Amino acid sequence: MTTQTSGQATDRTFTVVNPATAQAVTEVHLASVAETDEAIERAAAAFPAWRDVAPGERARLLRRFAAVVDDHVEELADLEVANAGHTRANARWEAGNVRDCLNYYSATPERLFGRQIPVPGGVDLTFHEPLGVVGIIVPWNFPMPIAAWGFAPALAAGNTVVLKPAELTPLTAIRLGELALEAGLPEHVLTVVPGQGSVVGERFVTHPLVRKIAFTGSTAVGKRIMAGCAEQVKKVTLELGGKSANIVFADADVAAAATSAPYAVFDNAGQDCCARSRILVERRAYDEFLGRLEPAVAALKVLDPAEESSEMGPLVSSGQRDVVRGYLDDVEVAFTGTDPGGPGFWVPPSVVLTEDPSAPIWREEVFGPVVAVMPFDDEAHAVELANDSEYGLSGSIFTSDLGRGLRVARAVEAGNLSVNSHASVRYWTPFGGYKQSGLGRELGPDAPHAFTEEKNVFIAH
Repeated sequence: MTTQTSGQATDRTFTVVNPATAQAVTEVHLASVAETDEAIERAAAAFPAWRDVAPGERARLLRRFAAVVDDHVEELADLEVANAGHTRANARWEAGNVRDCLNYYSATPERLFGRQIPVPGGVDLTFHEPLGVVGIIVPWNFPMPIAAWGFAPALAAGNTVVLKPAELTPLTAIRLGELALEAGLPEHVLTVVPGQGSVVGERFVTHPLVRKIAFTGSTAVGKRIMAGCAEQVKKVTLELGGKSANIVFADADVAAAATSAPYAVFDNAGQDCCARSRILVERRAYDEFLGRLEPAVAALKVLDPAEESSEMGPLVSSGQRDVVRGYLDDVEVAFTGTDPGGPGFWVPPSVVLTEDPSAPIWREEVFGPVVAVMPFDDEAHAVELANDSEYGLSGSIFTSDLGRGLRVARAVEAGNLSVNSHASVRYWTPFGGYKQSGLGRELGPDAPHAFTEEKNVFIAH
């Protein structure tokens, strides 16, 4: 993803701005290095007691946390509408996803199984033991769910967590930290530390008491974090950029593929690492697809995100809006949808046609409501174009041939593929990318293991 800042920051505060109105919402204190150190040290001090909580009791506390979040779904949604410009429907789903992740991983403490491995001369056992303090660095595009994808399995595995929200969108993370305490989690088990990436995020990486970093953000920043973690051989999970392909074969239901395509790229105003921002259409279906795509884009409801019927809101900041407009200034836009205009950081959903795989609009992560469409000749050509990218996070394949769907899904170099749909993320299945889209996997049944060390113990007869 692309990270852009806006708003007004001083050494100690940041002015949170509503992206739909460009009006200030509130001021948030930014932690200093000393305050970050204090939060990390308190989390480290809280770790032994949290690690030693009985599995059933830790599970109960996580279920209680989920229940408290469920009681505050509408409040959390209101915060995200105002802070991130998410549509109300999306924000409500995102708050529910936090609840669902907590419920799902509440099963972990009582099922964090080791193994007994047959060996000569004794008994061999393995254990999954928590790491200690985990630092989670959250982006601005999906502040609530991405936070939960980190803290739910990390807490379930017995770690304590320090969490840095993005400067632009700290409000729901701060509230989730308060709700954790209301639910009965011990103090300092989950600590939210708002601040600048160069201060708080950097200190998470360099502080020796932080045993793992889980980072979601731009590939450029992810590389710097990975290099920093190497100094201490610190564990790291990275979920980075994407330029995902939506491949439409002529034998597909072209009408259904065209109708669904806008939601696959313009959801959250295109600020989604999984956005299918490259559409590949088999040449003999290309004209039909475009003919059906244009009215589908025009019909997208780009409205004030506080309205229940809104399907796309503004970009998160003036800086991000200007970056996206910069891409559009350099290309010929085939057609667009609408936007409400007025104050706020609006860009209409925009479609660009190209047959140049080297074009920046085709290769670079715009991170806005922009999609490029290109024809392909046959299956091999489609796979070649889809894989011609430094990214490999997600993608879709539309075809009526199940064999082709599976064959192409296996050939495309991406971590999360959908056939005849655009579903990328489910909390009960693994999520992560190939190539420069990331390192490691989040979510799914194995996520808690990423927050543990596996210990082997041999007991001689």
